[in-house]
Amino acid sequence: MSGALKEVRNRIKSVQSTQQITKAMKMVSAAKLRRAQDAITQMRPYAQKLQEMLSNIVSNSDGDVNMALAAQRPVENVMIIVVTSDRGLCGGYNSNLIKLAKQVINEKYPQQFAKGKVQVLPIGKKGYENFSKTGFKVVNQYWNIFNGLSFEKVQAAAKHAMDAFANKEIDAVELIYSEFKNAATQRFIAEQFLPVAKVNKVEGQKNADFIFEPGKDVLIAELMPKILNTQLFKATLDANASEHGARMTAMDKASDNANELLKTLKISYNRARQAAITTELTEIVSGAAALQG
Repeated sequence: MSGALKEVRNRIKSVQSTQQITKAMKMVSAAKLRRAQDAITQMRPYAQKLQEMLSNIVSNSDGDVNMALAAQRPVENVMIIVVTSDRGLCGGYNSNLIKLAKQVINEKYPQQFAKGKVQVLPIGKKGYENFSKTGFKVVNQYWNIFNGLSFEKVQAAAKHAMDAFANKEIDAVELIYSEFKNAATQRFIAEQFLPVAKVNKVEGQKNADFIFEPGKDVLIAELMPKILNTQLFKATLDANASEHGARMTAMDKASDNANELLKTLKISYNRARQAAITTELTEIVSGAAALQG
């Protein structure tokens, strides 16, 4: 019985050590989440207004200005930008993003994929590792953006995609990321990054009347890349907050599971201990009875 008791004691110590780690990770993620949540909350209204303005400009230009980044053409070559995290232990966060990216490829671009004309630009180590190991064509310069996240790093990745599109090396760019709702909820999104999408006009709705100063050509050439940079930066801030929220929730559940397991193990330990004591008492009584006999 002593061997069984020792095994249960060791398991209890192991679970307690794991629980200390999960509680510490939850606290760290909670602290990081507050900062990440503040960043995306402040950024989101600005980015959404810029995106709305860009879509309106594209919709109302009617070919009267050269907009290389809004050019619609037959899709031969595709780029998928997938924003995952650098670290694991955040539940199904990364696997859901990777699954969504592969679903988009299978549903929208199966012919291009079969011809080897789909490439993935991963942001985040987990996405980079997965797509590299599973035989995808991978752009490997930008996966470590979250190691000191900044607008400049995201801008470099966005510029790579925009240059490839403008040079007709790529005909469509899809963006896969997780939109932050709250600590327990993320929404996994696939949206068109390039070409710039037009606004779907409601019947009877008037065109937005923009006054351009300086000229429309100059302004759009300057404005469009900046808005797209902001769009990708917003997606990375969303993903950053989503990652910490997912990890905090996962560590909270892990701590709760550890509590339940500890309860079960302690019951097992007490039962084994009681059985050992009963056996020892029985042996003592039997020994005493034998001596008296």
